[in-house]
Amino acid sequence: MSPSPYYEDDSVTLYLGDAREILPQLDVTADLAVVDPPYAETSLDWDVWPDNWPTLLSEASRSMWCFGSMRMFFERNAEFTAGGWKMSHGVVWEKANGSGFTTDRFRGVHEHIVHWYQGPWSDIHHEVPRTAYTGPDKSARGKLSKTTHTGAIGAHTYTDDGTRLMRSVLYAAAPRKGLHPTEKPINGLLDPLIRYGCPTGGLVLDPFAGSGSTLDAARLAGRRAIGIEGREDYCAVAAERLSRLTFDFGGAA
Repeated sequence: MSPSPYYEDDSVTLYLGDAREILPQLDVTADLAVVDPPYAETSLDWDVWPDNWPTLLSEASRSMWCFGSMRMFFERNAEFTAGGWKMSHGVVWEKANGSGFTTDRFRGVHEHIVHWYQGPWSDIHHEVPRTAYTGPDKSARGKLSKTTHTGAIGAHTYTDDGTRLMRSVLYAAAPRKGLHPTEKPINGLLDPLIRYGCPTGGLVLDPFAGSGSTLDAARLAGRRAIGIEGREDYCAVAAERLSRLTFDFGGAA
């Protein structure tokens, strides 16, 4: 028997419980998972790494964005590869202000977001969002040319459409007053990650849903979403957030 949703609407379904127990019961295959697990790098009571989640998630999605630190990815790499995940590339989220209490290191103002996938790369949906370009028009017309080592090259043209591929460093300020201690903004961060890895109308999965920002971002982008959250207090926050008629575009984890 499938678990009962804690919250459900036409685009989003949210479950309360441990993702490692809930996921096998759902029998779903998502186009993209967006995962922000506890990094297990502090003494906070909630910052505990959920063992074996990469392997369990591999049964529910073949494409994943995972937030983390460089230390986390190095230390947990064996768990990702054991689950059959292959790394494709990563982006960096630069925050307006970082957090941390150490005085013997650079002030941390970024997080890594690594894309992992399973199976042939050609089977994975990947479409880099484009951003507006305001520099000189690069439209050009090539001339017929021949080179001795490559053979004949025909005339070609290039029309500058005024856009460029989004860069791999994403600048997005975390909300100062959020609904969750690990806040993630929708605009500038979650939205382009979702658009990259999930087609319009596709399904996004978040096994550590927090207060529902990924679920909110997915439906705002025209995707469906399933979330799982282990703490009932945050499930309640996410349900209240998702039930609003007017959405908050700022976002939180």
